[in-house]
Amino acid sequence: MKPPAIVLAGLESAGKSALFRGLTGLATGDEANFRGSTVVCRTCHLTECGCDVVDTPGIRSQSDSDAAQLALAALKHADAVVLVARGTHAVSEVETLLKELDLAGKRSALAMTFADKAPAEIQQLAALYRERLGIPVVVINARHLDAEARQEVISAIRQASAMRSDEAPVEANAPMVQPAHTWFEHRIAGPLLALLVMALMFALPVFAAYELASWAQPVIDAAVIVPLKTALAWLPPFTAAMLTGSYGLLTLGWYSFLWAFPVVLLISLSVAVTEESGLKDRITAALDPWLRRVGLSGRDLIPVLTGFGCNVVAVMQSRACSRCTRERCVSMISFGSACSYQIGASLSIFGAAGHPGLFMPYLAALFVTSALHTRLWHGRLAPEQVSPLQERAFLQWPSARAIAWRVRAAVKQFLWQAMPVFLLICAVSALLDHVGLITRAAAWIAPALSWLHLPSEAAPALLFSLLRKDGLLVLNSGDGSLLASLTAAQIFLLVWLASTLSSCLVTLWTVKKELGWRALASLAGRQALVSLASAYLLSAWWR
Repeated sequence: MKPPAIVLAGLESAGKSALFRGLTGLATGDEANFRGSTVVCRTCHLTECGCDVVDTPGIRSQSDSDAAQLALAALKHADAVVLVARGTHAVSEVETLLKELDLAGKRSALAMTFADKAPAEIQQLAALYRERLGIPVVVINARHLDAEARQEVISAIRQASAMRSDEAPVEANAPMVQPAHTWFEHRIAGPLLALLVMALMFALPVFAAYELASWAQPVIDAAVIVPLKTALAWLPPFTAAMLTGSYGLLTLGWYSFLWAFPVVLLISLSVAVTEESGLKDRITAALDPWLRRVGLSGRDLIPVLTGFGCNVVAVMQSRACSRCTRERCVSMISFGSACSYQIGASLSIFGAAGHPGLFMPYLAALFVTSALHTRLWHGRLAPEQVSPLQERAFLQWPSARAIAWRVRAAVKQFLWQAMPVFLLICAVSALLDHVGLITRAAAWIAPALSWLHLPSEAAPALLFSLLRKDGLLVLNSGDGSLLASLTAAQIFLLVWLASTLSSCLVTLWTVKKELGWRALASLAGRQALVSLASAYLLSAWWR
């Protein structure tokens, strides 16, 4: 028999995911202090009450987002509902939830979060709701749910009951606690500060990762890789090609790990701190007016930033976007959000070629061109299409445990998902190289590369970048002999094409599942056209 389903329902940023994690102990990494962090329903069994607890996306008043519709659909199958509202905005949020949700006959309870920031009258307000609604009410700090508060929530779930229907609408009064104003809310300085913080989110960890990899590579090459290649010199040709050849698992695979892992680790740490502190929400609100000029809203920036970790997750997170901007958001993710593996590979290529200074111009070019790309195909976003962002998140010290969970999840994904796939690419590359197919493929696309003044030997990098963005690392094959023969302009152009010509296959498949074949064909065609046009302009400029 299926256990009863207890659905957590509330507006965005109310603390549903934090409460879900506190109740279940599940390391979801979704205790995020920014809007729209949950875009799927997550379920975990709670043994104390023999029920399944369901975490839903944030509900937006009069929202047309797929995520909000998913939350409303989940309520239809709920055996009980726990309404989650911020204690700092309890009156307005409870009123909105009672108006937006169909709770007739549903067993319900109310959890008011942000107890550490709520006004002193919050307990009196909780007592009023208990009396007028006839349901259990708890006041908690969901980000730091101790054992006593957890038991209070579990008791409320057990005692959940249908709301009284014979009472007039609840009229309650309690002061609203607003987050403090900062420079982010300044009309002119705010967007500039947001851009600066966003740049530092990625520039600092990338710089640190580059320094770490630059120091480690010669040390480990001399101590491990070179002696290992010498010790395995007796291997037969096929085995040697698979392990220690130009595309070998022990040679090229090592470069992948060395240059990608520090980037993944440090960027995940940076993003986690930004999200948990509330800075990410302030950034999106500050940039909302500027983003509308390129066809997006501030809310769409969250998936775009998420894409710098993983494009697949970002495309799924775009469910929180309005339906009129979702395809635009996915288009910008696909073109301009350099995932952590792409960043690691690009950093490796620029560093190995002796031109690390190209990395920041490369990121700047991605940002500017993706904005122009979005505006070109979709136009400006009108105010009536999506309402401007107005609410501010509380700025707070991030939880060390939440950050650790986020970083651990990113590292686990890299070690168990990203690295095995790239090692498979290395194995396939080594096999194709051994039988001569890579040379033939290079000859097939050599005319197209010559049009851009690029050597045919760069073909494998472009081909494998279509499978995975860190496939670009095959340029490190042969101890970087190809890179040494290229000019700085050619290296930049190669990385640019590998990054922008198309998303990786996994991202393209995710776009198809989320938006359909027609949207995928339109997105991929437009992106390839802009990528080739911009690459030609760059090659003509540098000629």
